[in-house]
Amino acid sequence: MCGIVGYVGLPTKTSGTHGALDVVLEGLRRLEYRGYDSAGVAVVSPAGVETRKKAGKLANLVTALEMDPLPAALTGIGHTRWATHGGPTDGNAHPHLADGDRLALIHNGIIENFAELRKELLAKGVVFRSETDTEVAAALLGDIYRGLHDAGTAGGDAAEGADLLTQAMRHACQRLEGAFTLLAVHADLPGVVVAARRNSPLVLGLGEGENFLGSDVSGFIDFTRRAVELGQDQIVTITPETHVITDFRGTPVQGREFTVDWDAAAAEKGGYPSFMEKEINDQPSAVADTLLGRADAAGRLTLDELRINPEELAQVSKIIVLACGTSAYAGQVAKYAIEHWCRIPVEVELSHEFRYRDPIVDAGTLVVSISQSGETMDTLMAVRYAKEQGAKTLSICNTNGSTIPRESDAVLYTHAGPEIAVASTKAFLAQITATYLLGLYLAQLRGNLFSGQIKDILADLGKIPAKIQDVLDRADHIKELARSMKDAESVLFLGRHVGYPVAMEGALKLKEIAYIHAEGFAAGELKHGPIALIDDGQPVFVVVPSPRGRHSLHSKVVSNIQEVRARGAKTLVIAEAGDEAVCDYAEFVFYVPETPTLLMPLLATVPLQIFACELATAKGYDVDQPRNLAKSVTVE
Repeated sequence: MCGIVGYVGLPTKTSGTHGALDVVLEGLRRLEYRGYDSAGVAVVSPAGVETRKKAGKLANLVTALEMDPLPAALTGIGHTRWATHGGPTDGNAHPHLADGDRLALIHNGIIENFAELRKELLAKGVVFRSETDTEVAAALLGDIYRGLHDAGTAGGDAAEGADLLTQAMRHACQRLEGAFTLLAVHADLPGVVVAARRNSPLVLGLGEGENFLGSDVSGFIDFTRRAVELGQDQIVTITPETHVITDFRGTPVQGREFTVDWDAAAAEKGGYPSFMEKEINDQPSAVADTLLGRADAAGRLTLDELRINPEELAQVSKIIVLACGTSAYAGQVAKYAIEHWCRIPVEVELSHEFRYRDPIVDAGTLVVSISQSGETMDTLMAVRYAKEQGAKTLSICNTNGSTIPRESDAVLYTHAGPEIAVASTKAFLAQITATYLLGLYLAQLRGNLFSGQIKDILADLGKIPAKIQDVLDRADHIKELARSMKDAESVLFLGRHVGYPVAMEGALKLKEIAYIHAEGFAAGELKHGPIALIDDGQPVFVVVPSPRGRHSLHSKVVSNIQEVRARGAKTLVIAEAGDEAVCDYAEFVFYVPETPTLLMPLLATVPLQIFACELATAKGYDVDQPRNLAKSVTVE
């Protein structure tokens, strides 16, 4: 969950913003959404390795550097932390030093056997200065490096020195258990960064006379859009003009190069007060871009990222959707749509529970994983388990080159662009859109829908971006409500059918960024317990289904509104335009444009996102970096 940046450059690159420290700090600024409990940097200068690190947000580190500058350098690493081992203190912040303070190391992940290694290193006389598992990894690497060096295996030139640190990293990784990305520099080796990854993200960036490393491409997008995927159990050694990738046994590996399809401007706020508000307003283009280019001239879907044989896909007998958090609610929406269109049973599983309950998975199962980052550790491990059981695996992901798509049999990329705010908004709508495309594609393969029906549904999807924009254009109405409720201590959400996962997502957004009690319930469950929570003045959002359709649940949900209102609830209603039946029972109504029932989540979710963002802002909270949370959960 931490953000990691590494940089090496030539002397000709030291002008402007291409000194190591400037590059690393800019990368950390873009990666701070991955963790903001502390931040730190290390540079390699002629004087050796020097570090600065501070608890709290990156701004604290920047202030410390202004008061106590680092020397100019061409090699540097940096880290922004989400605390796991040890609290968010200056001492526990990365980098951690070893080998007589000549080696610096940063780390993302958890070293599961750190206690055993720590005991072994203490017996050798190592003195630890922090509570972290990371310092144990640094000490282990430093001990191995010093042993190799003193044994005389290092030659006199830089290439042989770089190889020595790479060898040490290889030996260290073979001792470490758990999930980790490690970046290391050494005073002996200015112009070299060695990195390793296992079950934790790392991407290589390629420049001219300079090379980069980052937890994701945001870490170097200001400087290059050329990137290389790094696989599981691989080590990369970078200098200004070279990069060498090997596995943990030392076998050379060829990484896959790709071009990042967005630029640095896409990751800026664009005049909005927060990334979250910007990303809410990005949603029309996020949905439109995810739909773009998916159908041929005849209207047939052609999802070219799907690498599974179409005949095999057509024969799947069960679908299991794996996800966590907001992505799991996207999966819940997908269940309604795919079962309706394809007549295939769909189960939605929380990734972290899936492999621990002995699930029934076989060759006829299609496992669909949903992860914005493509690095969610619980989901990655669940995908690996499903593959071991013989299932076909398909990932829905927003991040090119990430681990889950690489390890899946197929991938359907969303095109939401970078999502920086921790609370997901545009990625959620893009994920729902992608699951609709998958469902329609399966219906096309299986013949469950006529081509004209699929074409009509695609046409309805094509109208969604403009309808989202209509909701955004009327945002002042919901913002005013949010500001009036800034002192609310609890908000409940009710929905039925596809409105149920919308209700749960609305509640999650409030919990994430406004820190108040919020729960989402299936409205039909109301009389089975949750109605006991209703007290005088209790705010209750109700997502009302369309009154149109043969099997509409509209009248039942209107009855739910009446039930909670009769017990003193403050009723807040999201309804379809023209639905006058709700007016007599609602204290507040926000209308979304008419759209087919299965597509309604793409509209009904948006006012709830706006409400949460505005209420949290009114409370004075940082909506982009809520407490205790990080954007990508890369540890189990």
